[in-house]
Amino acid sequence: MAAVKLKKLLEKLDYELVQGSLDTEVTDIAYDSRKVTEGMLFMAIAGTVVDGHKFIPDVIERGASVVVVEKEVEIANQEVTVVKVDNGRAALSRMSAAYFDYPAAKMISIGITGTKGKSTTTYMVRDIIEKSGRTCGIVGTIGVAIKGKVTPTEHTTPESYDLQKYFHDMVEAGCEYMVMEVSSQGVKMDRVAGLEFDYGVFTNISPDHIGPNEHKDFDEYLMCKSKLFQMCKVGIVNADDEHWTDIVKEATCEIKTFGTAEADMVATNIEHINRDGDLSMKFHASGILDGDVIVGLPGKFNIYNGMCAACVGALLGMPREVILHALEHVEVRGRVENVPTGRGFSVLIDFAHNGVSTESVLKTLRGYNPGRIIAIFGCGGNRSKLRRYEMGEAVGKLADLAIVTSDNPRTEDVMNIIEDIKVGLAKTKGEYVVIPDRQEAVNYAVEHAEDGDMIILLGKGHEEYQEIQGVKHHYSEREAVANALARLA
Repeated sequence: MAAVKLKKLLEKLDYELVQGSLDTEVTDIAYDSRKVTEGMLFMAIAGTVVDGHKFIPDVIERGASVVVVEKEVEIANQEVTVVKVDNGRAALSRMSAAYFDYPAAKMISIGITGTKGKSTTTYMVRDIIEKSGRTCGIVGTIGVAIKGKVTPTEHTTPESYDLQKYFHDMVEAGCEYMVMEVSSQGVKMDRVAGLEFDYGVFTNISPDHIGPNEHKDFDEYLMCKSKLFQMCKVGIVNADDEHWTDIVKEATCEIKTFGTAEADMVATNIEHINRDGDLSMKFHASGILDGDVIVGLPGKFNIYNGMCAACVGALLGMPREVILHALEHVEVRGRVENVPTGRGFSVLIDFAHNGVSTESVLKTLRGYNPGRIIAIFGCGGNRSKLRRYEMGEAVGKLADLAIVTSDNPRTEDVMNIIEDIKVGLAKTKGEYVVIPDRQEAVNYAVEHAEDGDMIILLGKGHEEYQEIQGVKHHYSEREAVANALARLA
């Protein structure tokens, strides 16, 4: 990228020029002091853990030409331009958009928010767009996907500078559309400040991400999700969710709805389909889209994801036959992902890692009348113990056999995590075994599976690692299943 004048970066901000010139050339933007090089702008953010202002002497030493601050600072070096703003995170988002010349505005943009279904719906929408012969980039939990290349990200909604850079990369790669997961944390932390989406989507909401480092309560969580509908032109919402009217109460956009009763698109005649272990759903759509729809993923929640994606596709003007074909053949890594076994039992992989999502996926499998459900799961270390109790109880109630194992123990002892899970299991009459090594747990499940059984691997989903004592080790659920099946040969 070429150098940009500071006044260009500040054109959509309220600010105070403390010292220096608005004509100062900026070679790039950084919010991490360690990444600052000659001529860059440093955004000093007073974070909850680290205050970026204390690194100002370091970044000046490194050659920063501009420092943007949130509070009064003394900077002796008069050659450095200093700008003061009220909200550093929001300023970083707007300055980053300006630095990359507003790349999101060069694509048709779709933002998707909700507790569950964001990733799946994102990939459904992407498939509809690309099967229509267009190009579409993705930002979300599974990473950033641009023309087949996937880059892992730390957050569902990346930091604003990184997000704008990804948008720039999409435009450079020829993407005409962009679809992204807009997390409540992403909204709260102003990572999407200043963005205007062409379409905003609400899947559903239930209590999650509530705690000291996330949202203080459900009301704040809901409020953050609702802000998307003040940042888009058209909102598409799930009218079957009990909170949908609260989500759109302050909306400034046109609203379209989907659901199973009164809505702009209605699903009726819902069926579960099991074709030799390949699970899918079927429904009849009327309204924004008309006709029979097959969603190539199991579970009633995928009826909602499918309706949502169909609404987006139809409102984008995509051909009806393309929408139907894309939904029938959709594949989403780690989201009730079917792994072919060539045997009489099914194996599925899902990212469910809390009580609500675990209960949802296990109830989904019950809808297909399996011989038995065998659930393999653990829980993440350095996370809420409540999640462990709830997952243990959900699996104990809804699976025929639980195999308790490791997930990402991080810096905790895996056996301590398993003891917490057993607290939840003890509230049920569920049968369980403990096998701490995850590969061994998968081996055990496959060896003991019978015709008609469904094995579900919970918690890891698309991840390709296990974090143990702070170190990430390669681990893939798909490879673990392949290894287990090879042992049967």
